[in-house]
Amino acid sequence: MSRMIATANAVTSAEQSSPRATIILATVLGLGLVFLSGIAQSETLHDAAHDLRHAAGYPCH
Repeated sequence: MSRMIATANAVTSAEQSSPRATIILATVLGLGLVFLSGIAQSETLHDAAHDLRHAAGYPCH
């Protein structure tokens, strides 16, 4: 029973997130999409993906 109450409280607090946080998240995601789609050079994106693969421990060569 207490587990269901805890779950209900978590859902309620998630529903009450502030509009400011939503606006900030949407702005960051939007600017990220604009950067990735139009501003960043393909070589820069390739190098970033390459470095992330190495950082995560995946071989790429």
